[in-house]
Amino acid sequence: MIRKYMLLSGRVQSVGFRYTAYKAANRLHLTGWVRNLPDRRVELEVQGDSGSVSRFLSRVEQMNPYIRITEVQEESRSVVEGEASFTALR
Repeated sequence: MIRKYMLLSGRVQSVGFRYTAYKAANRLHLTGWVRNLPDRRVELEVQGDSGSVSRFLSRVEQMNPYIRITEVQEESRSVVEGEASFTALR
């Protein structure tokens, strides 16, 4: 089990990114959260098995052709015990 924090740039707002991330996370059995930032980037934390976390962003882009991630800043975070779902925050 791993947890990653990601800060994403590109065409990631006004294209359904949060909803698509929510759907992808559920399909991959991941937990965490995603939210838009005022500077047009998106930040998220995602937790689960390492293979599913690694596939998460490519799955998001595959599910929605309007999303274009051009830059990812990523760092490892501590696992949140007992987290049961993935949430799209406002």
